[in-house]
Amino acid sequence: MTIDRQAAMQAAASVPGLPRDGDGPVFREPWEARAFAMALALHARGLFTWPEWADALAKQIKRAQAEGDADTGETYYKHWLATLEHLVAERNVAPENELHRYRDAWDHAADRTPHGQPIELTPEDFS
Repeated sequence: MTIDRQAAMQAAASVPGLPRDGDGPVFREPWEARAFAMALALHARGLFTWPEWADALAKQIKRAQAEGDADTGETYYKHWLATLEHLVAERNVAPENELHRYRDAWDHAADRTPHGQPIELTPEDFS
């Protein structure tokens, strides 16, 4: 997966707390880069501005902290993904129940997929 470097740098400059180094955003896991890329794509399509994103992410992190998240930085992209889901549902891009349906299907597919193999959704994953 390739990420538009200019868009990534704009996001890094606009979103406080984004894990980064001198070259831009950094990721510990491939799914973190994918979640980041999804936010870049939705921003490019006008779903939100970076200030709107930063506000929504800050609210998500505060909710998580209130629920006991120790905020060690290891859960940052979990909050990023939760913020994506929230904004997509809030802005009627996809209904929340459909997001949950796909998340559950993905979890099912991941559980049955051998380590190191690509995860592929099948109709059975939605049962």
